[in-house]
Amino acid sequence: MKDFILPTKTPDGRDFGTPAVNSDVTVTLTVDGFPVTVPAGTSVMRAASIAGIQIPKLCASDNMAAFGSCRLCLVQIEGRNGTPASCTTPVAEGMVVHTQTPEIKTLRKGVMELYISDHPLDCLTCAANGDCELQDMAGAVGLRDVRYEPKADHFRARDTSGEANPDWMPKDDSNPYFTYDPSKCIVCSRCVRACEEVQGTFALTIQGRGFDSRVSAGMASDDFLGSECVSCGACVQACPTATLQEKSVIEIGTPDRSIITTCAYCGVGCSFEAQMRGDELVRMVPYKHGKANRGHSCVKGRFAYGYASHSDRILKPMIRDSINDPWKEVSWDEALGFAATRMRAIQEAHGKNAIGGITSSRCTNEETYLVQKLVRQVFGTNNVDTCARVCHSPTGYGLGRAFGTSAGTQDFDSVEQTDVVIVIGANPTDGHPVFGSRLKKRLREGAKLIVIDPRRIDLVKSPHIEAAHHLPLRPGTNVAVVSALAHVIVTEGLFDEAFIRERCDWDEFQDYAAFIADPRHAPEATELLTGVPSAELRAAAHTFARGGNGSIYYGLGVTEHSQGSTTVMGIANLAMLTGNIGRPGVGVNPLRGQNNVQGSCDMGSFPHELPGYRHVSGDEVRAIFDKLWGTELNPEPGLRIPNMLDAAVDGSFRGLYIQGEDILQSDPDTHHVSAGLAAMDCVIVHDLFLNETANYAHVFLPGSTFLEKDGTFTNAERRINRVRRVMAPKNGLADWEVTLRLANAMGAGWTYTHPAQIMDEIAMTTPSFAGVSYERLEEMGSVQWPCNDSAPEGTPVMHVDGFVRGRGRFINTEYVATDEKTGPRFPLLLTTGRILSHYNVGAQTRRTANVAWHPEDLLEMHPHDAENRGMKEGDWARLASRAGETTLRVKITERVSPGVVYTTFHHPATQANVITTDYSDWATNCPEYKVTAVQVSPSNGPTDWQEDYEALSERARRILPAAE
Repeated sequence: MKDFILPTKTPDGRDFGTPAVNSDVTVTLTVDGFPVTVPAGTSVMRAASIAGIQIPKLCASDNMAAFGSCRLCLVQIEGRNGTPASCTTPVAEGMVVHTQTPEIKTLRKGVMELYISDHPLDCLTCAANGDCELQDMAGAVGLRDVRYEPKADHFRARDTSGEANPDWMPKDDSNPYFTYDPSKCIVCSRCVRACEEVQGTFALTIQGRGFDSRVSAGMASDDFLGSECVSCGACVQACPTATLQEKSVIEIGTPDRSIITTCAYCGVGCSFEAQMRGDELVRMVPYKHGKANRGHSCVKGRFAYGYASHSDRILKPMIRDSINDPWKEVSWDEALGFAATRMRAIQEAHGKNAIGGITSSRCTNEETYLVQKLVRQVFGTNNVDTCARVCHSPTGYGLGRAFGTSAGTQDFDSVEQTDVVIVIGANPTDGHPVFGSRLKKRLREGAKLIVIDPRRIDLVKSPHIEAAHHLPLRPGTNVAVVSALAHVIVTEGLFDEAFIRERCDWDEFQDYAAFIADPRHAPEATELLTGVPSAELRAAAHTFARGGNGSIYYGLGVTEHSQGSTTVMGIANLAMLTGNIGRPGVGVNPLRGQNNVQGSCDMGSFPHELPGYRHVSGDEVRAIFDKLWGTELNPEPGLRIPNMLDAAVDGSFRGLYIQGEDILQSDPDTHHVSAGLAAMDCVIVHDLFLNETANYAHVFLPGSTFLEKDGTFTNAERRINRVRRVMAPKNGLADWEVTLRLANAMGAGWTYTHPAQIMDEIAMTTPSFAGVSYERLEEMGSVQWPCNDSAPEGTPVMHVDGFVRGRGRFINTEYVATDEKTGPRFPLLLTTGRILSHYNVGAQTRRTANVAWHPEDLLEMHPHDAENRGMKEGDWARLASRAGETTLRVKITERVSPGVVYTTFHHPATQANVITTDYSDWATNCPEYKVTAVQVSPSNGPTDWQEDYEALSERARRILPAAE
């Protein structure tokens, strides 16, 4: 089976036609008189391209396997008969190739004539004019006339007599982002192959044979919007004509320049070319040499950037005395002065610890660094936290204790060498789709997969892949399942003793082995608790322990539990038990949810840690910042987000600066969050839109998008990527400039003039970033921390020769049941997550055409549970818990198990977090989003609370010019 192949780096960005071959054996041949030496197995087409000779092609691309269908790349080889296709012909020692003989030129012209004879000649008005490979190849072969007059064609709606042409098909513009025009299709199959080999969805096919061949998105009656197409854009990028074309190009025109930047959605950190016309963004095209995405993309990064110019964006600062007042638009100086005065007044009245800040996981490293610096140096407190509190804070704690560092161990390329994969509490095809495609590619090559998830996610079974084991555990029993896997490995002697003796603390292992070998951890003992059949769990343990290179990827389904930190430590135990640390193809890999959630943690956004995960109590660490900042830092940890809200309700916490986070929609127990915000004297919201949190704000500072700023993001693999400004900030200031001006309004005296200077300060103070600079990033493209004198080019794989903490630490992981219990009143368990088309609280994606796929949050329910309640597909359901209630429509599906319901949290009208409770992880206060006892019953529509909240939101968003 053909699969996605990593394109190799080419300084000029040209397409070599076929993939690179890795071989220690080289072959020398001659192409048109020029000698060229290439690895054995390389195609003649690629060898010619390396020699600087471009052979005409239409069906070939170097990110897909050779296909040989267009017959345009014909060559002649001395000593061989015929004219073979250069894309499918491997080189041989001493081979002599001719690419431009009279015979070859005649054949190519004839082939091109056949293509053009069934193609509309509307080039001057075609959206692909100037960006059409068919047009380019016609010129390359010297075609100047078409001799054929076909009796039938596909591109005329009516024939010459005026009768309807039965072979013509209308343009399909059902997809909100691109069109499919069958009249311009040359049936090269590149789109079909891209869907299979690059994306792995298998949504497209060639229907019919010969002259009747068509590209089809499913059945003949299906359109692109209604098909299984996930709108990743791979087919559009592969298309050599205007058959598949971005609507933005049709509307705006062909781009004339491009700038490389980094996507601002999930933690994969895809690199893109922002292709521009003037100061208008025409399209985002995945960058071929991006080390995280390798030229691929998903619907969000590829197409969902329209929020940057949405009419909902607030572009002027606003203030108000009370949250009951309408907003008043003011100048930047007045808004920042108002904010500074209020915050200082709070501190004078209630003490310096009465205010704090929340950093953003959507902003850059430099901006996040400045926010925590603002809180620590200017506010004089450690009351700073970040959204990682509610997602991956257990990762920081658990991996820090086990390995000594709070991040994943591998790069994404590592998955290509794995043999068996555990995916636990993550749904990569929806939450991290580009990595999901790379994982599916490896599974199609033969790697084994173990899925540990209450739902039947797509990876359990989808086209051409199927999990070897699916362990559908009951929500809240992660620790019991992970411990049972370890029990099998230890009691059956499947652990890697040599690795453990060499790399881990043997005495701690002995203690752990005695603990985990206890019969209470056996799969048979935990089956009733977890719902996972013991035989299946034992088989999964055998597969992982005996399967070769074993890797573990996990997400919020692990961390967002009352025992999230315990599960992370259990996962670390599994990796050390089996020796799967410190080389490619293995490791423990948290799939981070937001584009810079890793970076926000790295930059010191937690109340107990300075940049680089160093505790605030350390005298030597504080001394570094005291000297540089000219202040004396507080050695006591500050308040976490939940503590800030508790203190606000108590009256001791009165002011909060929130950059790029919507805690009212994203944090648990919405009623408690709103009560805390309402109790504050000054809430400053710094964001793109009047989000839900802004309902309770006194100051609104308009933010800038990733397109309007310079900086860096750090993705889930610790990769530091450049973010480059492609247009001027529509609000007038980049986010780092806003924070700088707020700090200076409060007397800071900061003098930064560019984010590069902020990165220099980060490198000066943070050992893991010591070698990072904009100059190095420009030279290398990206680096993975640690990047310092010991690793000047970064660290793709961690813990190669030893753990950061010295020896790996085995930690006993006792299962403790959550306090959130089901019972007669609330018999079902609710768990939450994301969907492919949306991101986080939906503030960005809801303001794009992605709403075509997911216009509202739905409640997934098993048919058995729905039938017991007399509910049908699409019915309104009342979803109630001990914390609150909401309503939403029902989707009946067997993806969830009986007794479990599932919903997303992308739409504020649903307010799913009004249902979730305030139970949290024992170590980090990460909320237990994934386990909420609920009842579902029929409803007539939105609850009174939802209607009241909608009315409150409308009042809170009044702006004086519009309200007067």
